[in-house]
Amino acid sequence: MQKKKNYRLNVAAIILSSSYPLECKIFIAKRNDMYNIWQFPQGGIDKGESIVKALLRELKEEIGTDEVEIIAEYPEWLSYNFPVKIAKKMYPYDGQIQKYFLVRLKQGAKINIRTKHPEFDDYQFVSVEQIFEMINHFKKNIYIKVIKYFEEKGYI
Repeated sequence: MQKKKNYRLNVAAIILSSSYPLECKIFIAKRNDMYNIWQFPQGGIDKGESIVKALLRELKEEIGTDEVEIIAEYPEWLSYNFPVKIAKKMYPYDGQIQKYFLVRLKQGAKINIRTKHPEFDDYQFVSVEQIFEMINHFKKNIYIKVIKYFEEKGYI
């Protein structure tokens, strides 16, 4: 009998630039602890913390701002398993179950990835097509699913 997977509750943000809807550019950041891995900001949900509060806290911790407006929420929780190398680092979790949000940076919001505990060493605002070219890791299928959903709903 296979053991039950232990998933960490997590929240993730697809961030549109403040020029949205005139221009549809999406924030993506390069991790500082892995080679050429680009991803969306994300992080764990603390016990007793609401999903939205976790989203704003994680954005502040990872990109230096929580000045965003929520445009939409993906309707389901999505899960993935960690690759072996990451699973060791994230023990006791086998993977994460995530809630995705589409957010827009407020006018004048300043991104600062040089936070107290930096996770990223570079970032860009890119087109949807560029996102799919830049993502080459185990979360790619989830990214495609979420972005396609927001596209089908007419948000991006």
